[in-house]
Amino acid sequence: MSSPRPNILWICTDQQRFDTLGCAGNSFVQTPHIDRLAQQGVRFEHAYCQSPICTPSRASFLTGRYPRTTRCRANGQMMPADERLVTKLLHDAGYTCGLSGKLHIAPCHPSVNHGTEPRIDDGYDEFHWSHHPQPDWPTNAYHHWLHERGVVYKTEPFRGSAHVKAGMPAAHHQTTWCAQMAINFMEAQAGRAQPWLFSVNIFDPHHAFDPPVAYLERYLAKLDTIPLPQYVPGELADKPQYQQMDHAGAYNNANLHPFAAMTAEEHRLVTAAYWAMIDLIDVQVGRMMAALERTGQLENTLVIFMSDHGEMLGDHGIYLKGPYFYEPLIRVPLIVCGPGISQRGQTSNALVELMDIAPTLLDAAQQPPQPGIQGRSLWPLLTGQASLAHHHDDVYCEYYNAMPWHREPTAQATMIRTDTHKMVAVHSLNTGELYDLRADPTETRNLWNDPTYQEVKTEMLLRLCNRMAWTVDPLPTRQSQW
Repeated sequence: MSSPRPNILWICTDQQRFDTLGCAGNSFVQTPHIDRLAQQGVRFEHAYCQSPICTPSRASFLTGRYPRTTRCRANGQMMPADERLVTKLLHDAGYTCGLSGKLHIAPCHPSVNHGTEPRIDDGYDEFHWSHHPQPDWPTNAYHHWLHERGVVYKTEPFRGSAHVKAGMPAAHHQTTWCAQMAINFMEAQAGRAQPWLFSVNIFDPHHAFDPPVAYLERYLAKLDTIPLPQYVPGELADKPQYQQMDHAGAYNNANLHPFAAMTAEEHRLVTAAYWAMIDLIDVQVGRMMAALERTGQLENTLVIFMSDHGEMLGDHGIYLKGPYFYEPLIRVPLIVCGPGISQRGQTSNALVELMDIAPTLLDAAQQPPQPGIQGRSLWPLLTGQASLAHHHDDVYCEYYNAMPWHREPTAQATMIRTDTHKMVAVHSLNTGELYDLRADPTETRNLWNDPTYQEVKTEMLLRLCNRMAWTVDPLPTRQSQW
């Protein structure tokens, strides 16, 4: 007799890089609840998004398909209605599905769609939508919650900073609201035989860097001990021009985190604010886990903690994100724990991709594989049927003019990474990057034109070409021989 299908609590932060948890070696952050998830499950040390930008990454991991395959390659595009999200597949298999926070697989700028995000048949029965916390539109459910409590949303520069803001207090923060909506849902589902999935899509630690002041103040006494961004002056000289543009100002905007104009204290304050946002996320993860235990659902709930992509945070002289593929931007936290997982407390160094999550959830829910999915399930690794040491030979990521900040020419680039090397082909500039990750783990020295690496470059170009070939949509499936 098969075991009951698990509930699924899917926690996805926004723009959180891989090195921001205590269990990942960060001694500054306070993340005991997320660290406990790692102790009770499997932490994937080398998990990679398929695009360093929100919409194409989310479209990919929600479908298990490449961004180019989903046709949702850039922010501001609409997910085609014929794409099938894993939440829809699970809904049709009997799951009750809910969401709080961000979805972002369609245009959701306040200037279009009357300030809301249009939806395809995504499978969500409950939909508490708040793309970001700012009060840009009347459909922001987070602001309805604030209004019920007589609270007005407000942020302001922290002590006059041009780069960090004093955010909402923890009790009224959007992160707290996202968690509360999940807790309400889980409490309502307690005792029901029908399994459920809830997506907690927290906006933080996405910029603006605006944690609650009480969380930021924890870091002020030790501000001088916070490491400065990893940047070697002059390292961008032989790298694609988009990086040089964003070094002058994030998103090619001279007024937004211009790296060279910022003082050491300003760099450290931004990092402190970013970490403080993650500390609040951890507190809310603890609240959600306590609710699972209180309602008797902990033992039958699969919990996933991840992020859609990372954040440069000043490394390589750049803030935020863009058409580049450094580890801080494409490598993210990924932790899975819950029923059926035998490899508890283990860390996997296998190369895995976020689009592997959709087939993993189908496996966990005892659902058949879907022909359109291109990711590979992690379930065999989690359950001891396959080694935690290997999953993919390489990981792939793509950027197809995903944001509108770079023109003449627009940014078009793809990346391949193995255990030892990383290659980026910048198609719009006919140039690229090549890094020897063993000799240069911080990706400072670009070997693209180094004659001693031409054999490696050729091998990596072939790998990249092969990966791009496999982005072809496997749908529709062949019905006969001809």
